[in-house]
Amino acid sequence: MREDEEQSKGPLSYHYEQYDKSRRREHGYRRALGFTVLGTIIPGSGLVIAGRRRIGWAIVVLTALAAAFLGYLLLLRRDTVLHWAVQPGALVVIGMVLPVLALAWVCVIVATYRSLLPRGVATFQRVMGYGLVAVLALVTVVPLGVGGHYALVQKDVVQNVFASSHSRSATAPKNVSVKDPWAGKRRVNIALLGGDGGPDRVGVRTDTVIIASIDTHTGNTVLFSLPRNLEKIPFPKGSVLADAYPNGIFDGKGNRLEWMLTAVYRNVPEQFPGLLKSDNPGADAVKLAAGGATGLNIDYYVLVNLEGFRELVDALGGITVNVNSKIPMGGESSAGLKPGGWILPGPNKHLDGFHALWFARARYGADDYARMRRQRCTVKAIVDQADPVKLLTRYEALAKTAKDIVLTDIPQSLLPAVVDLSLKVKKADVSNVAFTNELIRSAHPDYGFIHNRVKEALRESESGTAVKQAADDLDSACAYKGRT
Repeated sequence: MREDEEQSKGPLSYHYEQYDKSRRREHGYRRALGFTVLGTIIPGSGLVIAGRRRIGWAIVVLTALAAAFLGYLLLLRRDTVLHWAVQPGALVVIGMVLPVLALAWVCVIVATYRSLLPRGVATFQRVMGYGLVAVLALVTVVPLGVGGHYALVQKDVVQNVFASSHSRSATAPKNVSVKDPWAGKRRVNIALLGGDGGPDRVGVRTDTVIIASIDTHTGNTVLFSLPRNLEKIPFPKGSVLADAYPNGIFDGKGNRLEWMLTAVYRNVPEQFPGLLKSDNPGADAVKLAAGGATGLNIDYYVLVNLEGFRELVDALGGITVNVNSKIPMGGESSAGLKPGGWILPGPNKHLDGFHALWFARARYGADDYARMRRQRCTVKAIVDQADPVKLLTRYEALAKTAKDIVLTDIPQSLLPAVVDLSLKVKKADVSNVAFTNELIRSAHPDYGFIHNRVKEALRESESGTAVKQAADDLDSACAYKGRT
């Protein structure tokens, strides 16, 4: 009967109705695509438009609440977000929630498209529509999936690098309150060590020793750089090493290199095995030596092995530094061995990990103080050039490198407090005091002078005045001084 009625309307009327239906299908198809995109940006809105109002509004409200909570965290509670980033339990939750959220979002996108898609659309249009859905799903899944993966990678880093409750240290503070670890503690002193170990070296030598003394109230920090060739180091009175060595001094017969600060990490545990009850007795020995040299009580250490430093620079895509003199790659003056190559002088030289390592560690034809300056410039280059985008895109490689090259006795439980302290340091004044040959004689140092200079620098830092006899300003020290 309906077919007869349609035919009775005549050919013109029939074709017009078919055209009108086709046009409405086309309009409905474009409408479905547009509102599917909108439903991706504002999950649930497409379902409301499709008539599935109850579930649609429920999703819109949940999305709004989630967005408001995220905005609140980012704008007002960034410290909480940073705390989560260093807490394994929170990272596991984030690593599980983000993929689930991504899956739920994809389900909403697919449901929105299917609810809006008109009947009778052509096959190629249906395929194109699902192609759009796939793209939208990919755009939402990838960031959330990567975020969840990075959270689990970060958890692995925290658990592998930082000390657990089962870790042993002979020098780290005991019974520290997690809620307020700096209670009654004006300063935290951290030894920053650069270990020059590798397949061509026997053991690890700490060629870089810098003590970061941080004011826990203001974040003002003084960095004390000690030369690797510092001799006759007194261990703190009352320490097990002060009792073990004659007169409490790291000194003895034989090669003087084996009685310098650089040799403490390797030699003390060999000379007195088992004396320091620790997972890393070498680091504890260096902490005690640095404490005796400066008069400070060293709370924690962070050791970066320079052999792995090469991998770190490569993971960053290289670094750019100013090279003011020819830098030898290899060579040993005492043995008459010439360098195998040179890094030539020039401004803004881009170095890969191999060359950056030589730039930092080369000593042929140069004194230790020039080497210390180059190491500080290398660290500055890494900090300056490690922008957020680069860190994000290369995070997994950097995280893997960190696990291989970083050791520390800072406990995992204190990381939220350390994060808060680091935020203070970022906004505070940081001064450098390098005990170079302009201040001391490394073979016969006046430790009374060093202790007094440390105390004076800390008083100056706490009062907000400029620290006198500070090390070269890094911007000046690392600038190119040759002809361009």
